[in-house]
Amino acid sequence: MSVSAPTKVSGDPAPGVSVAALSAWWVLIAGVIGLIASVTLTVEKIRSLADKGYVPSCNINPVLSCGSVMVTPQASLLGFPNPLIGIAAFTVVVVTGVLAVTKVLLPQWYWVGMATGTLVGAGFVHWLIYQSLYEIGALCPYCMVVWSITIPLLVVFAAIADQPIRGHKTLQVLHRWRWTLTALWFIALIMLIFIRFQDYWSTLI
Repeated sequence: MSVSAPTKVSGDPAPGVSVAALSAWWVLIAGVIGLIASVTLTVEKIRSLADKGYVPSCNINPVLSCGSVMVTPQASLLGFPNPLIGIAAFTVVVVTGVLAVTKVLLPQWYWVGMATGTLVGAGFVHWLIYQSLYEIGALCPYCMVVWSITIPLLVVFAAIADQPIRGHKTLQVLHRWRWTLTALWFIALIMLIFIRFQDYWSTLI
């Protein structure tokens, strides 16, 4: 997912950043997926509150069970359901994706802001991953969808935001190996899930 060099629009006080088509579509599609997952999880939470006997659609087995996760304090860290944060955040991502796909040039500070916001989101995701694996002992499938798109989104936003300063050697190395590092992250996450719940997986064999 490469990004093209920054271009300046005549009459603009600051240069806009042109985004390659592949990156633009990824931002849009990832935003839509994240928004759908967040909305679905919010609906499931509302139904669970309205009907104590309701079984969420994402209750698949003892490990993959969003119902077990939704009732924990970690699921409402700020006093309201975490998916509401996702709805707000991914709405911004979707709008950004639409603007990028339609080739609207956005200033570098905007992309830096998106990368920074996604970095904060990635930190939150890793806290949730730890809580799910080692404190709650269950995995929410819809949450895992959000996990799986947040890191690639961070990579894409960071790649766009750092265009003007990519001459730095460290940034060049990170940019060159960004998707390899992303793949290693997915492998590490899968291994952690496998090891944490290996007793359950062994019962399925």
